Amino acid sequence: MVEKDTKSLAGERRLPLPGLVGAALADFKATQITEKLDAGERYEDNEYVLVGGLGRALNGRQLRERAYKVMAENALRRVRLYDARASCFTYLANKGVPDHLLARWAGHTDVRTTKRWYVKPDVEDLRSAADTWGELASAPAPAHGANVRCGSVSG
Repeated sequence: MVEKDTKSLAGERRLPLPGLVGAALADFKATQITEKLDAGERYEDNEYVLVGGLGRALNGRQLRERAYKVMAENALRRVRLYDARASCFTYLANKGVPDHLLARWAGHTDVRTTKRWYVKPDVEDLRSAADTWGELASAPAPAHGANVRCGSVSG
């Protein structure tokens, strides 16, 4: 297992959990209690959340393998965990979460870091812009009336 400090103080933060995640962690905690009772003295108590059946912290390879298994079980495209992080930030940005909150969630002190490295819209993310352009092209032409004046800008 590799354990290292955060890159900056911004990385040391408290985050609220979505209800679904909190419920999943509560279920997992119940599983861990059962595993601890079954393992007895062989169980390693520590402060980690993601541990094996004997309480031992998972290493990077084990975390990836478990994440890939969950992706497969849920018919999700297999992506690297780092890329999944970017997908999450892109989703939040597309849903209108302000840039400063995205940066805080990511543990960045500079909003530009989050936008540059983690918010990566793809072609489908551009669909709303295409739909807006389509609305412009299909809108009725404005009627030329008394309030519409054509001519040079200077006058």
